[in-house]
Amino acid sequence: MSVLKNLCARHHDGKKSIAVLIDPDKVEDSSQLLQLINLASENCVDYFFVGGSLVTTTNLAEVVKKIKDNVNIPVVLFPGNSMQIEPNADALLFLSLISGRNPELLIGQHVISAPIIRNTKLEVIPTGYMLINSGRITSVAYISNTTPIPDDKYSLAACTAMAGEMLGLQSIYMDAGSGAEKEISVKMIATVRKSINVPLIIGGGINTSQKAFNALEAGADMIVIGNALEKKPELLIEISEKVYEWNQSN
Repeated sequence: MSVLKNLCARHHDGKKSIAVLIDPDKVEDSSQLLQLINLASENCVDYFFVGGSLVTTTNLAEVVKKIKDNVNIPVVLFPGNSMQIEPNADALLFLSLISGRNPELLIGQHVISAPIIRNTKLEVIPTGYMLINSGRITSVAYISNTTPIPDDKYSLAACTAMAGEMLGLQSIYMDAGSGAEKEISVKMIATVRKSINVPLIIGGGINTSQKAFNALEAGADMIVIGNALEKKPELLIEISEKVYEWNQSN
C-alpha cells in the first residue's frame, strides 16, 4: 500500500501515526543515527521524514540508505528545496507553502523539480504546507521568506487549509517550525480539522507526551517529532505509548 493510501485509510479509521523527522544537517555520526533508527523501530514509528529548511551537508542519500538498510519503515522526503531529492526514498511530500505568498515555494521550486522527480520511483504526495507562528522566527520562516499565520487567526488557517484541499492537495501539514518555542494550539488544530477531509499532519514544538496527546485529540492524524528527540530520545517511548493507547481505544 502506498504511503498516502495508508495514511488516508488510517485517517478514515481514526488511527493515529507518528513520524520521526531527521535533518541530515544534524546527523553527526552514523552510530547516533542507527540508535535513533532502532529506537523508532522498537517503538512502532510509522514513518521517517528526512529533510530540513537548509541542508548544507551532502549526506541526504547516506541517511536514507542507513534507514532503508536497517528497517522497513517508509522513508518520506521532507524537502526544503528542489535539491533535496533522493530517489531511493519511498515517497516525497510535494510541499506547496500555502500559508505564504512566496511564488518560489508555491510553484517555482516545483517546476524545477518535477522532471527530476518524474524520472524516479518516488511516490509523490501533494501537500499543503502551513507555517503557524510559534513566538519567534524559525529557520523555515526565515529561509522561505514568508510570514507564518498568526497563532490566534483560526479561521484564516482553516480557510487556507480548505483552499489547499479544493486545489487538490491530498494532505495538509501544519508546522510551528523546527525548534519552535510553542506547539500549535489545540484550538488551531481542531478548527482546521473541522474544515478539511484530507489527512492532517502536525509538527513543531511537540516536546512532551502530553502535547502529543493533545494534538492527536484535537484532530491530528500524524504528529512529527524532530528536535525534541535530540535532547530527550526517550520521549519517543512516551509518545509511542500515547499513540498506542489511542489506537487501541478507538
